Amino acid sequence: MKFKMSPNSLFAVLLRSPWWISFALVGVLSLAAVALLPRDYAWAGALGTFPFFVVGCMAAWRQWRAPSAARVAAMHAQLQTWPWRAFADALEAAWRADGHGVERLAAGGAADFVLTKGGQTLLASARRWKAANHGVEPLRELHAAMQARGAQGGLYLLAQGSLSDNARLFARDHGITVVQGDALAGLLLAAR
Repeated sequence: MKFKMSPNSLFAVLLRSPWWISFALVGVLSLAAVALLPRDYAWAGALGTFPFFVVGCMAAWRQWRAPSAARVAAMHAQLQTWPWRAFADALEAAWRADGHGVERLAAGGAADFVLTKGGQTLLASARRWKAANHGVEPLRELHAAMQARGAQGGLYLLAQGSLSDNARLFARDHGITVVQGDALAGLLLAAR
């Protein structure tokens, strides 16, 4: 069974925050423990900050490995010039580098790729990646394809434009992850 951290939990927020915030929290809480607890128990209070230290290390590792803002901006600019074939090849290479099995599907369907990893199957739709407006209908088609194939989730990729509010709600409610902006650029940069 996989456990999923709540996106609004303290540790999830700290993982998304700059790494130094977790370490500052460790320092403040340790000082408070030393100042407020009896001498015999001060070390136990300071040890209670260890989970925050671990989260700080994880955040530092992620942020150190993340691409720079300049590289992300360059990838955004490059995405606007790519034809479908180059974009599809880059996505396939990125997913293979991440350890996924990748199968391309025939053009014209609701999904463009089938991704498998660890017994999980995802369908990915990326054909409308340069569309200006993204409504609910392509997501409904992707969801129907997910149900037909027995996929556990779906990915909807877009490089420009934005989802309508209804489409965003539909994606959230039906297990479809929308990959756009910096997340898409980061995915493509990670494979390089």
